[in-house]
Amino acid sequence: MNKFGDRIRELRKAKGYSLRQLAPLVGVGFSYLSKVERGRLDFDGSASESLIHRLSEVLSGDEEELLLLAGRIPHSIVDRIREEPELFRVLARCDGEKLSQLKTIALQPASSNERLSKQPVKPSKQTHRKDAS
Repeated sequence: MNKFGDRIRELRKAKGYSLRQLAPLVGVGFSYLSKVERGRLDFDGSASESLIHRLSEVLSGDEEELLLLAGRIPHSIVDRIREEPELFRVLARCDGEKLSQLKTIALQPASSNERLSKQPVKPSKQTHRKDAS
């Protein structure tokens, strides 16, 4: 299964390009592009970030989606992980069901999320110590 290559092929065909037509537009040979689509690259098995960027531009694809399908982490996600490392550690520990619930909440329309954010926050059950100042 080669999700990245399949997605590139899908985008290429949607634009009406053959491999020979697309290859020069992204600066590679058509045989190399064929290997990309079939997941048959010799070295680490994935296209370079610069090629993925060029493919996303020419094929009007979502660059973050393509990077993720190629097994690469987009810089925007790396930056968010660095900003909120604890949040991502918590997410990494979630089981599939919990992640599915969180995804459903996160993908709700903005009006639903606004209603959620306006709900009162329940006080935590932790006991608070007074500062000894």
